[in-house]
Amino acid sequence: MLEGFDPKQIQDLEGARQAIMMLLNLVETLKTGNQALREQVQRLRDEINRLKGEQGKPDIKANKKPRTSSNHSSEKERHQPKKRKRGRKLDKIKIDREAELDVDPECLPADAEFKGHEEVTVQDLSIHTDNVLFRKRKYYSASEGKTYLAELPPGYEGEFGPSIKSLAVVMHFGMQTTEPKILEFFGHFGIQISSGQLSNILIKDKATFHAEKDAIYEAGLRSSPWQHIDETGARVNGQNQRCHIVCNPLYTAYFTTEKKDRLTVIDVLRNSSERSFLLDDEAFELLHSLRLSARVSGQLNCLPHDQELGESEFAGLLDQHLPNLGPQQRKWVLDATAIAAYHAQTGFPVVELLICDDAPQFKLVTDELSLCWIHEGRHYKKLVPHIAYHRQLLDDFLTRYWGFYG
Repeated sequence: MLEGFDPKQIQDLEGARQAIMMLLNLVETLKTGNQALREQVQRLRDEINRLKGEQGKPDIKANKKPRTSSNHSSEKERHQPKKRKRGRKLDKIKIDREAELDVDPECLPADAEFKGHEEVTVQDLSIHTDNVLFRKRKYYSASEGKTYLAELPPGYEGEFGPSIKSLAVVMHFGMQTTEPKILEFFGHFGIQISSGQLSNILIKDKATFHAEKDAIYEAGLRSSPWQHIDETGARVNGQNQRCHIVCNPLYTAYFTTEKKDRLTVIDVLRNSSERSFLLDDEAFELLHSLRLSARVSGQLNCLPHDQELGESEFAGLLDQHLPNLGPQQRKWVLDATAIAAYHAQTGFPVVELLICDDAPQFKLVTDELSLCWIHEGRHYKKLVPHIAYHRQLLDDFLTRYWGFYG
């Protein structure tokens, strides 16, 4: 009855139209509640049948996911297809060598004349071993009683050269190739390498990569006063941890941590440097906004002011001077003083604005906070109106929403 109903078609008084729209909202609420009750009754019936030794209602999956699906991603709506720029592929191909081909003279008639060349580019890849036997010269000085030995070129430390080391890293981390398959690949070319040696290549002596990542992250933070930040679940050795993502259009950095609280967010923004805490005017203002009691604030005055303290030192002072501090109050004190220390630092860039979801751990860390359009759009994807008029209102709003986003 309500499928084709539109309250805008009512020509009566404005009060009647408003009353009918209120009734529609009431119907929407009742239908939503009724649907929830139906599902609950069905679950109870299934449980009763199970206790009787029978089977419940079979869960037959629909051919098409309904609007009530738990997937509330907005990737389809926010995606903007890029215009494809077609160019000459040959202009991007590097020419390594040239070969001139001629026609078999026996196939040519006597009056054939040379008319130039027709060029054809063929791409190919050559993978071969480059095993080197280094003969290092050795000298001995009798006067010094010392032996001098020639050094290997850079990158040739150990039993494997730079090409094998770099290829193993690219295949494992860039191509998601498992270690057994990498070993199988090297074995086809006669490379004698064990699984332990391959593991060492992938995980040990990577200070250069870590230094490069640190430099990229610091440059990315300095490139803009605002940064995107988000986190998601990650499994590490069978344990649930959190993967934090910090980015802007110029870079993306990932951090895996055990927690996702406010102190961890500050750790991520400081590139996991040693924690520090500062009790200054800003810290007391933050504690006041967190509604820390005046009694505890007075006790904090006994601690050193305007002096940056390490984690163990600050924890010791809290244990000594505020032994009865509750866990929630202690968390507030740690958060406020860590934020104050983060804002006061000068050796590492301080983010002024975070773009993120409405999670509490992101609040107060930066001077400004901007909520993410993608996360905001999920709330509307979760709405499932039962009345056609309301469904049309929602669809129209989402069209305007993502149009404005674009």
